[in-house]
Amino acid sequence: MSAHKTRAVTEWLVAHPHVTMHYTPTYSSTLSQVESRFARIERDCITRGIFTSTTDLTRKLLRYIKLHNETRQPFVWRYRDVTRRMPATRKSTASH
Repeated sequence: MSAHKTRAVTEWLVAHPHVTMHYTPTYSSTLSQVESRFARIERDCITRGIFTSTTDLTRKLLRYIKLHNETRQPFVWRYRDVTRRMPATRKSTASH
């Protein structure tokens, strides 16, 4: 079962009717900001890193994240072809 379809999530969504979940297809990790962030950490820090221990790995990961947070820039989606956009739909969860 998907973590986003548990009873707790369903109940939370019912209690917050202005929130709409937008699911990305499983094959489109480039659309997921979490996947993109992990890929960047792996590419910039882990793949090229030399670590003497898990403590050393942790220290270097935290330093990388701190530097990224200090120099972050907003991510702006640019999608110009409106004919290919999927319409937003809202499923009723009241019947569950």
